[in-house]
Amino acid sequence: MSTTLTRSRGAARWRTVDLLTAAVLGVAFGVVFWGWGVVYTALTPVFAAVPFVQSLLSGVWLLPAVVAALVVRRPGAALLAEMVAASVEALLGSHWGFSVLISGAIQGFGVELAVALFAWRRFGPPVAVLGGVLAALLEGVYELHAYYAGVWTLPFQVVYVACFVVSGAVVAGLGGWALVRGLARSGALGAFAAGRDHRRG
Repeated sequence: MSTTLTRSRGAARWRTVDLLTAAVLGVAFGVVFWGWGVVYTALTPVFAAVPFVQSLLSGVWLLPAVVAALVVRRPGAALLAEMVAASVEALLGSHWGFSVLISGAIQGFGVELAVALFAWRRFGPPVAVLGGVLAALLEGVYELHAYYAGVWTLPFQVVYVACFVVSGAVVAGLGGWALVRGLARSGALGAFAAGRDHRRG
C-alpha cells in the first residue's frame, strides 16, 4: 500500500458499505476479544507476579479502532467499531462485564483523535501507530484510576502505562496496519480507498 493521502472532500459522508464494514469489523473483533479475555484471565498468576506484563498484551483490544479507521476512513469509524466490539464481548460474557463499554469508548476516542489530527487525510503507518499510542495512553490512565488507584506506587504506574503504550504502538498500530495491508492484498477492500492504494502500489 502506498502511503496515504486521501481527499478530505466527502470524508464525513458515510456510505452504507462503510457502516456495514465498521459494524462487521466490530463484531469479528468482539469475538476475538472474548477469546482473548479467556486467555488473559488464565494468565492472572503471571500478572500477579509481574503486573505490568498484562499491559504489554493489551494492544489487542485497540485493534478494531485502528483497523476501522484505516479501512473506512470516516469520522467516527474507529469509535463505532470499538464500541460494537466491546458490546459483543460484553454480551458473550466478558470477565469485566459491561464496564468494557467504557474502555471501548476511550479506546475508540484515542484513535479518532489521532486521525483527526491529520484531518482524516493520512492513513499510513505513522497515523496507525499514533492511534494505538493515544488509545493506549488514555486507556492505561483510565485503568489505573478504575482498578489500581492506591494499589501501585507511581513508578509502577508509569511502567504499566508505558508498556501499554508500547503494545498500542506495536500490536494495534503496526499490527493493525499489517492486517489492513493483508486485507487489501486479498481484494477484500476493493470498495475502499485502502484497496485502491494497494492496487496503485
